Amino acid sequence: MDFSLIETMRWQPDEGFLRLDQHLRRLSRSADALGFRQPVDAKGKLSESVSGDRPLRVRLVMTYRGKIDVTTTPFEPEPEEKIWRLRIAKTRLKSDDNLFRHKTSRRDPYEAARAEYAKAEADEVLLLNERDEVCEGTITNLFAETAEGMLLTPPLASGLLPGILRAELIRERKARSEVLKLQDLKYRKLFVGNSLRGLIPAELIDEAD
Repeated sequence: MDFSLIETMRWQPDEGFLRLDQHLRRLSRSADALGFRQPVDAKGKLSESVSGDRPLRVRLVMTYRGKIDVTTTPFEPEPEEKIWRLRIAKTRLKSDDNLFRHKTSRRDPYEAARAEYAKAEADEVLLLNERDEVCEGTITNLFAETAEGMLLTPPLASGLLPGILRAELIRERKARSEVLKLQDLKYRKLFVGNSLRGLIPAELIDEAD
């Protein structure tokens, strides 16, 4: 196969890998679903790759044959006061394309969406599906807060990656899945997030701005 499975996670000197078991479970499920060999000693290979006293961004890439490659780079968290600016992509996701339910190196729609805006114009770009439902960002899941403090996040049926942080928030009953249209995001506190970065406050930039 001409694509690989990917897991990106964070390693903290004092905590180790964040949500490691969830990442490895997703990797194994995707391998099974897509006909890849199961990973062998992924946990050991990850452990060998980390050291030092600074947080690391750790990227695991696994080929169809189960070969694992791990790379690390220093991780710098966003300043607490940072609010990510969100824009809407013209590029669409197909809700019935099951490949994008798995984190792989096939990222054409995400890369096309990100390329629609310069970094100075948007910190993250959101994609919709063919029904005008909000799906996800290019590297994050989206969350819209209700008046009661519950986080609403698009359902997998809209066509998106089941993010590790998203799943954790749903499991902890801090979030629930619900179909979201653009009008549902107005007047609501927004967040984007993933397992590497956690939840980041965000605002949707009107195209007229």
